[in-house]
This record gives sequence, C-alpha cells and structure tokens, in this order.
Amino acid sequence: MTQNSRCVVRAHHVLALALCLIPTSLLAQSVTMRQMVELSLKHATTTDISIANERKAAAAYRELRDAFIPQVAVGSDVGWSYGFPLSLEGAAPSLFNVVAQSPLYHRELHAVLGAAQADKATVSLNSKDQRNQTIQDTVLSYAELVKWEQRIARLEEAISDAQATQTAVQERIKEGVDTELDGTKARLSVARIRLRIAEAQGAADVLRQRLSKLSGLPANKIETDPDSIPAPPAPLSNDDAMKAVKSTPAVESAMEHARAQYLRAKAEHLSIWPSLDFAAQYAVISTTLNNYQKYFRTNTFQSNNATIGVVVRFPFLNFSQRARSAAADAEAFRAAKQAEAARNQASEETLRLQHTVTQMQDARDVAQLEYEIAQKNVGIVRTRMDAGTANLHDLDDAQSALNEHFITLQDATFELERSEVELLRSTNGLASWALGK
Repeated sequence: MTQNSRCVVRAHHVLALALCLIPTSLLAQSVTMRQMVELSLKHATTTDISIANERKAAAAYRELRDAFIPQVAVGSDVGWSYGFPLSLEGAAPSLFNVVAQSPLYHRELHAVLGAAQADKATVSLNSKDQRNQTIQDTVLSYAELVKWEQRIARLEEAISDAQATQTAVQERIKEGVDTELDGTKARLSVARIRLRIAEAQGAADVLRQRLSKLSGLPANKIETDPDSIPAPPAPLSNDDAMKAVKSTPAVESAMEHARAQYLRAKAEHLSIWPSLDFAAQYAVISTTLNNYQKYFRTNTFQSNNATIGVVVRFPFLNFSQRARSAAADAEAFRAAKQAEAARNQASEETLRLQHTVTQMQDARDVAQLEYEIAQKNVGIVRTRMDAGTANLHDLDDAQSALNEHFITLQDATFELERSEVELLRSTNGLASWALGK
C-alpha cells in the first residue's frame, strides 16, 4: 500500500470516528432541576402574561396619578360667523387658543388613586403566585420524569431476566419437566413487564413535552439529573407555618384586592363632596371673520384674550350617586369576606398538607421496608435453588414481587415529594428552595 493510500485510509477512519462521535454530542444533555426551573421562569407563557398584566396595572395607576398634572391643549376654533359670533363646541371662534385644566381639590380622586395603587400591588402579587405555580409545575414534572426514567431502567433489566426465564421454561417444557401452564405464566410475566415499560415510556414522553413547553428545550434533549433535586428543608412548626401562610402571594393578593374595593367605595362616598378645578384659556380672536368689534364697541376690545380661574362645584343632590355608593359598599364588604375566606382556606390547606407529609413519610417507610424484604426474599430463593429446594418459578415469582414493591416504593416517594413541594408553596418557601436562594 502506498503512502497516499495509507493517508486516505487513515482519513476515512478519522471521518468515521467523527461521525460516530457527533451524534453522541447531540444526545440529550443532563439538565439540573434548578436549571429547568430558571428556564421555565424565563420561557413560560404565563410569565409574559404576568408581565403584560403588571404593565397594564402600572399604566392605569399612572393615568390616574397624572390627572393632577394640568392638561394643555392647543388648537383653533376658526370659523366664519353671521350676526353675533356663537360658540363652537363651547368656545368662542378664535384663530388660536390654548386651554389648560386640572383638578385641585377632589377627595374622591385621591381614594381612586389609592385603589389603583392597590390594584397594582394585587397584580404584582398575582404574578408572584403565578411564578410559584410555574415553579411547582416544573419541579413536580421534573421529579415525576426522574421516577419514570428510573422505572424504565429498572424494568429493562427485569424484562431481560423474565425473557431468560421464559426461554428456560420452554426448554423445561420440551424436557417434560414443566407444563404448558408454566409456559403461559412465564409469558405472562414478560407481558406484564412490557406493559409497565409502555406505561412508563408514555408517561415520560408526555412529561418531556410538558417540560419542553415550559423551558423551551427540545423534548428529545431533556435528560434529568436525580441528584440535583435538593432535600426539602426541615418542616416549620405549626405557629411558624400559620404565620408564613399570611405572607403568601395568594393571601396578600386577596387582602390588597379587598383594600382596593374599600377605597373605591370611599371614593364613591367622597364624590358628593365639593370639588375645585383649575381652568385657564388663552385665545386670539379674529376681527375680520367674526366681527366682534361690531358688538363690543369699546376702546378696550382686543384680539388677545385670556381667562384663568377655579371652577367650584357643590353636588348637594345626587340620588343615583348614593345608590352607586351603596353598591360599592356591598362590593367592598364581599371582597373583605373573600379575603378572610382565602386566608382561612390557606391555613386549613397548610395544616392538611402538614399531616399529609407525615402520612406520606410513613407510607414511604412502609414501602421501603417491604422492598427490602422482597430483596432479601429473592436472595433466599436463589439460595434455596442452589440447595434444590426451590425452582425457577419460585424465583420468577420473587422477582415479580420485587418489581412490584419497587414500583410501590417509587410511587410513595413521589407522592411524598409532591406533598412536600405543595407544603413549601403554601408556606412561601418554594422559590428559595427550588432556586437555592
């Protein structure tokens, strides 16, 4: 082989090796739970919706706040007149005019402004609650995907053993040691594991799609890191938990909404109080189009005119406003009771979750002990097989029981994790735990 041929062959080998390595680099990469949560908070559509709601509430607050700044309008009411110059839209015909107005003393506007500020705080708290919901959905989906991935790995090992047992049983049937019924039972064991694998793969695919939509990562590139799930913090005492419930975004949002409704009701009552408005106007009047000089025959007539003053109103008789005030009072009362109900419900839910966590811990411990017993039972059966006091079917039954206890242990562990995450959210500690802050 010539030197050039050797170089070509070597290049082909290098290229083949590179082609083998490229797909490996494109395979799913391990993503920690914290990274998944951070991506979800940036990419989730609920985050964008919350931002839009906050901007809208902030703009509504600025609209009311800026009402105290004089509004200035520049324009022209030019027009020809016949006879006495009549007004155009409430103003005398003019070549150029400037109008300014703003409220000076409106007690109801200050109450409405306070209500808008409370609405702004309510929206912000709702955004925090939605943020916690996104974190909870991401964490639980991630933890559940870990469960199914581990189950798939375990079942793939189990199906290999079950298939080996099935093959051995078929040989024993040919030798006349086992019956056809034994062969059917062996096939049933394999079929059950295949069903479990299909269930686990389906659930894992659905969870990857969910995490993909939350985080923006391709579903086929998501691979979990079980060790990245942090241990839950020590549970709070009952008193500390009840105090933490009051500071949760959901409860605070209900309280702020009640405050906003109270301020709106107050504004409705204050609207029957006297009010003062600032008003000013400057206008340049035409002497040719409207002939003002014909009707104001004095030496003091001039085309430049200005007016400045205060408009005072005394709304002493307004029955419809009183009815609106009564309706606003009822709305404020309802909002206050809803806030109280939200606080009570959150306290009850937290207490329930505390007991659920304790119950799930006990259930996990029971499942763990049953799994350990099943593991030891498999070892015992293997020892008996070596001694000739057990057969292949006893081992198959023991392994099947071990697989079922493993699945039960996984389910109990995940239900415990779910309860712990829900409890963390109800006591306002979910974000700091998930993000490590």
